Amino acid sequence: MLKKLKILAVFSTLGMLLLLLGGALVTKTDSGDGCGASWPLCHGQFIPTHLTVETMIELSHRVVTGIVALIVTIFAFACWKYIGYIRETRFLSITAVGFIIIQSLIGAANVIWRQSDFILAIHFGVSLISFAAVFLLTLLVFEIDKKFNAETLVIDKRMTLHTVGIALFSFFVIYTGALVRHTESSMVCNSWPLCQSGILSLPNNMYEWIQMGHRIAAGLLFLWIFYVMYVAIKNYKNEPIIYYGWITAFILITLQVISGAFVVFTNLNLIIALFHALFISILFGVLSYFIFLISRSKLNKENAEKFYKSKKMYPITMEK
Repeated sequence: MLKKLKILAVFSTLGMLLLLLGGALVTKTDSGDGCGASWPLCHGQFIPTHLTVETMIELSHRVVTGIVALIVTIFAFACWKYIGYIRETRFLSITAVGFIIIQSLIGAANVIWRQSDFILAIHFGVSLISFAAVFLLTLLVFEIDKKFNAETLVIDKRMTLHTVGIALFSFFVIYTGALVRHTESSMVCNSWPLCQSGILSLPNNMYEWIQMGHRIAAGLLFLWIFYVMYVAIKNYKNEPIIYYGWITAFILITLQVISGAFVVFTNLNLIIALFHALFISILFGVLSYFIFLISRSKLNKENAEKFYKSKKMYPITMEK
């Protein structure tokens, strides 16, 4: 059964990534109106007779959403049934299914009633929360046979504060990025990193403020992750999950920044834009795993202290 659960876990995680990219594709190709004001039908039909590119993109995204939602629901139920004894399983199962339903309802509400760009920008973030829950459930499944063993990991207070802060701030960066897409502010600045080539000045309108606000936030996130990676390399050499995890996070934020610049340089090349969405999605999954590890760190520390006390031993501590 464990093998089947692992296969289902992988399909669920990949399906959620596909769903995230599909949503980004709808936004980037301006296909949100591809099915008119009809939902869940498309132009009032199950399969519309007149198919445009926008209609096919929007309809395909709806179909993928339905299939992935079904797979994730089955996966969450299977996890609840077979690994429900693990303390995080039920919370993550409810979160995975709950947020995929919420993101579907937000999409439906936009089709039927039209929502503001500031509300629509939340859609991608809600999908990311569902993805993170599915991703963590997947790691729980693989953790059973110690593929990801973090039973003795203890994370100090400084690293904990930085990790939580980065995770929260990354969600803000993601929201501003989604706002750039929904307000069609992607090419309002024709240069990078400055808005206008060779000109250092304040933004002139709301669209430039949104674009430059996102760039500044992304730059701060890049520097923050670089610093925490340095701390992890310096103080967590014996904890490969933290050591290599933060190196991975820095690689992902670097690719995110580079792809964001190339979105401008290539005048919104669709493939690069989708990679831009992919990198931030994976990064958010990694950061969510760090939060998961923090939630276990206190329990790990207490268990270690009990072990040393029972053996009348004293652990060697060090400041990190």
